[in-house]
Amino acid sequence: MSIAKRVQQWATFARTWHIYDCTWQNPFESAKLIKTHLMGLHKPIYHPMIPTRGLSTLHRPLPIYQLQKRYIMGRLGTVDPSSYSQPDLVKTEHSVLNWKVDFAATKLQGSVLHRFNVLSANLEKILLDVRDINVTNATLLAGGSELPINYFISDPVDDIGQKLTLELPSGTAKGSLNVRIDYETSSSASGLQWLNPAQTLGKEHPYMFSQCQAIHARSVFPCQDTPSVKFTYDATVEHPSELTTLMSALIDKKEPGKTQFKQEVPIPAYLVAIAIGRLVSRPLGENSNVWAEEAIVDECAEEFSETAVMLKTASELCGPYVWKQYDLLVMPPSFPFGGMENPCLTFVTPTLLAGDKSLADVVAHEIAHSWTGNLVTNKNFEHFWLNEGFTVFVESKIVGRMQGAKELDFKMLSNLTDLQECLRTQLEKTPELSKLVVNLSDCGPDDAFSSVPYIKGSTFLRYLEDLFGGPTVFEPFLRDYLKRYAYKSIETNDFKAALYDYFKDTDKKDQLGVIDWDLWLTSEGMPPIIPKFDESLSNVTKELANLWSSKTVAELSDNKDIKQTISIHQLIDFLGKLIEKKDIVDLNESKIDLLESTYNLKGSKNAEVRFRVNRLIIRARLIKRLEEILEFANSNFRMKFCRPIYRDLGAWPEAKPAAVRNFVSVKDQMMAVCSHTIEKDLGLK
Repeated sequence: MSIAKRVQQWATFARTWHIYDCTWQNPFESAKLIKTHLMGLHKPIYHPMIPTRGLSTLHRPLPIYQLQKRYIMGRLGTVDPSSYSQPDLVKTEHSVLNWKVDFAATKLQGSVLHRFNVLSANLEKILLDVRDINVTNATLLAGGSELPINYFISDPVDDIGQKLTLELPSGTAKGSLNVRIDYETSSSASGLQWLNPAQTLGKEHPYMFSQCQAIHARSVFPCQDTPSVKFTYDATVEHPSELTTLMSALIDKKEPGKTQFKQEVPIPAYLVAIAIGRLVSRPLGENSNVWAEEAIVDECAEEFSETAVMLKTASELCGPYVWKQYDLLVMPPSFPFGGMENPCLTFVTPTLLAGDKSLADVVAHEIAHSWTGNLVTNKNFEHFWLNEGFTVFVESKIVGRMQGAKELDFKMLSNLTDLQECLRTQLEKTPELSKLVVNLSDCGPDDAFSSVPYIKGSTFLRYLEDLFGGPTVFEPFLRDYLKRYAYKSIETNDFKAALYDYFKDTDKKDQLGVIDWDLWLTSEGMPPIIPKFDESLSNVTKELANLWSSKTVAELSDNKDIKQTISIHQLIDFLGKLIEKKDIVDLNESKIDLLESTYNLKGSKNAEVRFRVNRLIIRARLIKRLEEILEFANSNFRMKFCRPIYRDLGAWPEAKPAAVRNFVSVKDQMMAVCSHTIEKDLGLK
């Protein structure tokens, strides 16, 4: 057998038996001997070309096969602490996805072809991110020929994933390089959720959807899973002919059982998205539709009927909309977020269906992401506030233009109430994660996720807007900033540079010296400065919270102030403020009954209202209503709702055992990002 053949045979066995980092080390040992060692007692195999006889233990070569270890996280890369990829050496420019959807095996099978731009001469290897992916082949495509290349996968880092190394031929030049990777996903890929027919509204067909933010694209396809890299993509998806497939791209061609997509605007890997189910649509505007299962699609169309107005308002604020199509897909209840800003196809939770459009502001948030996050993107998730803080800031402006300045300020003040709750509960033991710019060297983005970048970030921007003279001065800067960094990935220093460059030669230049960047970016806790807001709407909710927390049931029954007319948003804010009260007089069954009857809470369809009422019931320790609380927790797996509910139940000794049993019984219906964090909240992980 030729040496070349032996080398190829060794590489095959190395991949098959997961001998990582040693593909070329043993080309002369017989494949049979290798297999015997590996299938036996995991005895070490040493490099046969280096004699070991006579060597001391100190100088004995390291084994090239060892039992697999799980490593703790450090900083995986220089650009992104959560990614092995090296975007300073090589970047993905375009990807071609070919997938066959296997509902029986709950897997995607197929390939991805990456066109890389090699930035460094004589690059020896390309590093990609993967997570529980089975790679079967890697091929270099050049000049019409195909050259198999060696690859290996590292040991996994908990909750992060693995490193896929692609070995390149010596002398690889700078420029374009095409590599195809054949693979299949795990049946439990963290970025995919598979639903059987019984878990859908229609009860007849299965459903599958993805959620790749923050770092779960690596479980769906081998990639540079970092927001510092943006690429265009094409996709061909083979799927059951009776189902509809949608992606974060425009449909290019469609035939029974096969749909082709094209995304011509560069995006980071976390924005690649797919959903497959028995879906139908209704129009929302000239370039906008809402998709859902047939049983709720008309309700969805009514609930989100203002989408086109929101999109127009956002374009006036931020500049041209570059994505051509803006569709909504109303997800199954297991979707873990309020919304996900996938380009061309925003995913939204069904918990927004309140019947009165009162929760449709989430759509304004996701629309704003079309500029802040999707067009201008944080380079890594340590600077996540550049995505979410800007988006909440723009969202509030959309609300302000549509509903008035008072509603804008009320919304931002309400957000501060939510932030206080987050700091008191979720981040109580990790206050370092309440900084605006965090250190993710030893923490995954999922564990760091909170409302801090959203609310503290948007408050910082409002402070800057007020400092420089208000919306008429700051909104032109916002458009300039978005234009300057469009299609790029940036860090906080880039934002700082844009601010200084814009104002340094104006009559506002002295204000630049007023900003305490270190205070805003690295201090823990609440925003160091709260801007001056119109508090007229907020004062009503504050007074109501004071009344309900300080008065007895008898005193409240005769109080006319509690019966005043308030908006649904004020009701939500009032309940949130009441939860934040350290002491509530007579918080018992009678007080909860009075609260529910006064504001007609038992009949409410509003998930935000029901969530807050359930938290008050828990705080009142009404054990006989535990089943009702768990029913709400099981009605949706939106993390905003289920994480605080489980945290509250976990702190209630009488209810915790039932909460744990309930969680264990339903966790397989949750996406990994949700079940993982709740396990930690309950102390199970």
